[in-house]
Amino acid sequence: MTRLQLTSLIRSTGTYLCVGLDSDPAKIPAHLRGGKDPVFEFNKQIVDATKEHCVAYKINTAFYEADGVKGWATMERTVDYIPKTHFTIADAKRGDIGNTSAQYARAFFETLRFDAITVAPYMGEDSVRPFLEYKDKWTILLGLTSNAGAKDFELQPAGDGPLFEKVLTTAAGWGSPDNLMYVVGATQADAFTRIRSLTPDHFYLVPGVGAQGGSLEAISKKAMNKDVGLLVNASRAILFASPGEDFAAAAQKTAAQYHQEMIQYLKEV
Repeated sequence: MTRLQLTSLIRSTGTYLCVGLDSDPAKIPAHLRGGKDPVFEFNKQIVDATKEHCVAYKINTAFYEADGVKGWATMERTVDYIPKTHFTIADAKRGDIGNTSAQYARAFFETLRFDAITVAPYMGEDSVRPFLEYKDKWTILLGLTSNAGAKDFELQPAGDGPLFEKVLTTAAGWGSPDNLMYVVGATQADAFTRIRSLTPDHFYLVPGVGAQGGSLEAISKKAMNKDVGLLVNASRAILFASPGEDFAAAAQKTAAQYHQEMIQYLKEV
């Protein structure tokens, strides 16, 4: 999916919500657990319930890889089921020497056909370059994350600012706003004004809204650009809005609430 297509999708639907399919098998409603592939059935119903309220789905691959071949098959089925109108993200946080990254890129862009993948930047440009070489695919680089451990490295001083700022500005020269996004956690709302000044044209994938306490209003008002420039992810708040048989209806209700709020913020840009 190109930048123009993504931006047009956001404008036409009135939402920049990304639903995170962090489908923990231990939290799947009990009535689904006896099925052949309970995680896929759960995902299928979540997608059916939320697709009108979001533009993207993010699959955290750890929840699938943990179950080996069976989990990988569930992930493939899930990606195939997501409507082709929606943007798909492999939240895999890959990144290694060039020839290894090339195989990761092949796995997620060719075999699984995701639109985007999250990548760790620590090993530098040659570890990221293989992902950026794919046409109409996106590399989503870890910038400023929402976890407590961000203070250990990302927020440490590095020259004129914290290390994450050097990552953002250096990596901006590796790709372009057409194929490079950044992960910026919603719990770091106070940093968004500065981050937007450093990377005015890039899209951000923003986790941490909902269960982690990030403010959709604060992020939207501080970080939007002329092309919106945001994909705001909510996972647990939507997936597990209800533990019972009404989980899909509860997920739809929560996603719709995000959607309605986003419509208001989109009117401001």
